[in-house]
Amino acid sequence: MKIKQYRDQFIQALTPIHGEDEAESFFYLILEDKNQLKRIDLALQPDLVFKNEEILVWNSFLEQLKLEIPVQYLLGKTSFYGLDFIVNENVLIPRSETEELVEWIIETQNSKLKTQKLRILDIGTGSGCIAISLAKNIPDAEVFAIDVSEKALATAKKNAIENNVDVTFIHQNILETEDLGQQFDIIVSNPPYVRNLEKLEIKKNVLDNEPHLALFVDDTDALIFYKKIAELAQKNLTQNGLLFFEINQYLGKEMIDLLQEMTFKNSELRKDIYGNNRMTKSSLT
Repeated sequence: MKIKQYRDQFIQALTPIHGEDEAESFFYLILEDKNQLKRIDLALQPDLVFKNEEILVWNSFLEQLKLEIPVQYLLGKTSFYGLDFIVNENVLIPRSETEELVEWIIETQNSKLKTQKLRILDIGTGSGCIAISLAKNIPDAEVFAIDVSEKALATAKKNAIENNVDVTFIHQNILETEDLGQQFDIIVSNPPYVRNLEKLEIKKNVLDNEPHLALFVDDTDALIFYKKIAELAQKNLTQNGLLFFEINQYLGKEMIDLLQEMTFKNSELRKDIYGNNRMTKSSLT
């Protein structure tokens, strides 16, 4: 069968579930990964065909996508901040909004005179996407990353090796930590922040496949991780250190109020590309 013909059938089958644009993006992601072909190759060579054994593989992908299993999990990888990351059921799939948080951190460091080696801590690292991206783009930094999940840390360690960066990974439950034991210039976290009451807004492919441990918090204590991490930052940030958070879009005011109550200064709330309150930056001085 011609690839273009199969493409049309593939997109048509998935459009009622995912929408036409997303179905088309799935097709080309798989095409590049499994057949080493890009959209331009198909345009220039419209008579390219799939062998029968290739169609069997593609049909398997199609059936799993119909069940709304994320294409990133099917491929076992995704792209984040220009780097490739291994992803699986033990880690969240990195989002574009988190790329914006990484960019913000890098911007703050590019504008400073570098008189000493930075020490950075990423709390709740998951796939390691934040820590590894920062290590790659702030090459003089010493980067540490904490997660409560040993399986997530195993994935993050593989990603650090794949991206050729040094990150010190620590297995630790941050909610049970009283002191981090050392000082950091930057503490960053994208902790669980989705309230159970917001589950109806979560797409089925996320709700059924991504780890709930990394997603959800109790409705009655939605800022539990932020409070704890901010307390630790009070003890373990350097004098001119910065605290960055990715946050629940509905709790921007509550986050700024929390930081101000805990005597953080210069707290800034920033929107993401979709216009949602998504990240904060604060300092102790």
